[in-house]
Amino acid sequence: METEKGKLVAQQEGLVKKTRIMVVIDESDESFHGLQWTLDNLFGCITATAAPEQPEANDEAGSRLITLSLVHVQQAFHLHYVPAGPGGTVSTAFYIPSSVEESVKKAQQQIAKALVSRASDMCKEKMNIEVETLVFEGDPKEKICRAAQEMHVDLLVIGSRNLGKFKRAFLGSVSDYCAQHANCPVLIVKSPKEASK
Repeated sequence: METEKGKLVAQQEGLVKKTRIMVVIDESDESFHGLQWTLDNLFGCITATAAPEQPEANDEAGSRLITLSLVHVQQAFHLHYVPAGPGGTVSTAFYIPSSVEESVKKAQQQIAKALVSRASDMCKEKMNIEVETLVFEGDPKEKICRAAQEMHVDLLVIGSRNLGKFKRAFLGSVSDYCAQHANCPVLIVKSPKEASK
């Protein structure tokens, strides 16, 4: 039978595994529904069962058993010219000034900051979790899967946007891609509208 002192020694030696859950956040209501669902359903269960067994997990040193990574991926802006002539040839193109590109990137950064701030605020009432926010730039499908692998994520949570078969075929679905390519379990949270169908 393990004693409280034995548990503390095991934790100090790194034998107690921290759980890392990544939740993907974007501008959609579905992604925030996925976060709220995670906080209500997963963290309520995990923290309720983990806290009594390991009271030293939330001691004065601030160690936590659960890390929640809030991830937002913004599309890279690389449009340097806009076709302006007949047929859209490069010889008749209008080049976008660097000041416009800079203002678009600045706007993207402000949006990303607002999104992760809103998501962080949703997590504040959960005491037994450590929250980190990360913003990446690039293709969301690839960046999410790469981050999940590099960060050794235990569970990836993504809200479903319910694109429909036609849009999904042409645009692709981030949740479908991650379900097929991520190296960890993936939880796709349906929106309340989609779940009631």
